[in-house]
Amino acid sequence: MSNSLEDLKHVKRIARIAGVLYLIGPAPFGLLYVSSLIVPGNATATVHNILASESLVRLSIASNLLSQITFIFASLALYLLFKPVNKNMAALMVLLNLVGTPITMLNDLNQLGALLVLHSADSLKAFTPDQVRAQVLLFLDLRANGLTIAQLFWGLWLFPMGYLVFKSGFLPRIIGPLLMIACFAYLIQSSLDLLLPNNNVNLILYIGWVEILLPLYLLIMGVNAKQWQKRALAFA
Repeated sequence: MSNSLEDLKHVKRIARIAGVLYLIGPAPFGLLYVSSLIVPGNATATVHNILASESLVRLSIASNLLSQITFIFASLALYLLFKPVNKNMAALMVLLNLVGTPITMLNDLNQLGALLVLHSADSLKAFTPDQVRAQVLLFLDLRANGLTIAQLFWGLWLFPMGYLVFKSGFLPRIIGPLLMIACFAYLIQSSLDLLLPNNNVNLILYIGWVEILLPLYLLIMGVNAKQWQKRALAFA
C-alpha cells in the first residue's frame, strides 16, 4: 500500500460508501408497514386494512427486498474497511450478515402468501370468508416469527463488528462495546419472543439506535485514513 494521497482518499471513499449503504439497508418502512395494519384479535379489520392499502403493502415488500440487497453490499464495504484489523473476524461479520439477509428476504413470501390467499379464485371457492381471513392471519403470524429468527442474525453480526471497531484504531473505540451490547439485546429479544411469545419486552426500542452510530460516523466523519493505512501495511 503506497502513501499516496489517492490511497487515503480511497479508504475514506469506502468508509462513506459503507455508511450510506448501511443507513439505507434497514428500511423500517419495508419491515414495519404491514405490522402496522394488523389489528390484534380482529381478522376482519386486518384483512380490510391490507386490501385498502394493498399497493403500499406491495411497495413495502419491494422496499424490503431492495434494502436487503443493499445491506449485502454494505457488509462487503465494511469487510474491505475492517480486513486489515482482523481478516477472520471481518469474514465472520460478513458471513453472519449473509445468513440473516436471505432469511429476511424469503420471509417476504409470507406477505405475498397473504395477498395470494385474498385474490386466489381457488381459495375463495374452497374456503369460507372466515377461513380465508384465518389463513391471512396465519401467513402474517409466520412472517412475524420469521422476523424473530432473522433478528438473531441481525444481532450476531454486530459482535464481530463491534470487536473490529474497538480494535481498529481508526474509529472511536466506544462504538465497539456499544455494538456488542446491541448484539446481546437482539439475542435476548429474539429468545424472549420465541420462548414467551406474549411478552411485552422490547429491548430493541432502547438499544437499537446504537447500530446507527457506526454508519453515521462513517458517513459524516469517515475514518482516520493514516491509522487505517498503518493497519493495512501491517496486514500486508
